[in-house]
Amino acid sequence: MATPVKVHGPPLSTAVSRVLACLIEKDVQFQLIPVNMSKGEHKSPDFLKIQPFGQVPAFQDESTSLFESRAICWYVCEKYAEKGNKGLYGSNPLAKASIDQWLEAEGQSFNPPSSVLVFQLAFAPRMKIKQDQSLINQNHDKLAKVLEVYEKRLGESRFLAGDEFSLADLSHLPNTHYLVNATDRGELFTSKKNVGRWWAEISSRDSWKKVVDMQKHSS
Repeated sequence: MATPVKVHGPPLSTAVSRVLACLIEKDVQFQLIPVNMSKGEHKSPDFLKIQPFGQVPAFQDESTSLFESRAICWYVCEKYAEKGNKGLYGSNPLAKASIDQWLEAEGQSFNPPSSVLVFQLAFAPRMKIKQDQSLINQNHDKLAKVLEVYEKRLGESRFLAGDEFSLADLSHLPNTHYLVNATDRGELFTSKKNVGRWWAEISSRDSWKKVVDMQKHSS
């Protein structure tokens, strides 16, 4: 029997949860290896061998080691193309290009402001770190502008890259989950007709429900 792929990191991490959702969508068996970041395990020499920047997740598939959650998701979709959700990363060049452009939008436009808000509003209070209100306001406005573009796009298609759920949608799940469920900024998404519909649909997928369940059991 093939050795399951290994994902190192806590499921509460947005980057780790992105990889877990992808693996579940693709029906790829995996072993989740906890990393206690409060004890500095992500900076240990052994961990740095597989993740040189000392961040999570780290990913191993037999002799292959990878880091950066989006790169890991691309790898999983390509290597295990015939498993699970076969259309997660498109089935032809045009579909892949459409997914890629929305993944780029997620990484370059959506992730920066949403990550700041997730940290400042969801994690900083838990970590007893003082919140920076000007930073919160600034990134709230940036994210609102990005979501105006999404609202228009999602009025034209069911999902970001077309009419099928894809890696582009999946990549938005971790940060949006925290903003809708663990902060007071959920209305950024839920108050918009098309974005709200899209969020309700992608967050109710079995793969994401399983990740949320893993998060609950790890907290």
